[in-house]
Amino acid sequence: MNYRHWTAMGAFFALALAAAPRGAQAATAQLDCTLKFSLTGWSAIYKHAEGHGVVSCENGESMRVHISAKGGGLTVGKSHIDNGTGKFTDVHRIEDVLGTYAQGEASIGAVKSGTAQVLTKGTVSLALAGAGEGVDIGISFGGFTISKAGPERHRKHK
Repeated sequence: MNYRHWTAMGAFFALALAAAPRGAQAATAQLDCTLKFSLTGWSAIYKHAEGHGVVSCENGESMRVHISAKGGGLTVGKSHIDNGTGKFTDVHRIEDVLGTYAQGEASIGAVKSGTAQVLTKGTVSLALAGAGEGVDIGISFGGFTISKAGPERHRKHK
């Protein structure tokens, strides 16, 4: 399979999961939350990246987070993303963003590169975008984990 075929399959599955029925949580109001992050990683068959970020929600809550992406596949490379952004869908409380999201990607890039992915965890989806530097080539799969870092969370003072 070629790069375009993998990209098309990934986009199809992301859209299908986003359109799936929401179940019991559909009755509660959705909360708009975003992620700002930095991530550094490497791959040589095994893929590993670590970083940090802040999740902010429209209700004024925010939470510092640790990010870890681990997986495998036919990949080789090294990369760094600064000032990455993410937008969550189907969030009802800030804690809904925590956990491991399914991740799959096909990539090829050298020196300056960018990424755009849609990840899923149950009914919650995360659309990521970022630009960075590095070299990366291959197809990989795995998990993208967001966990609490430092103080659990705080409310902005109004």
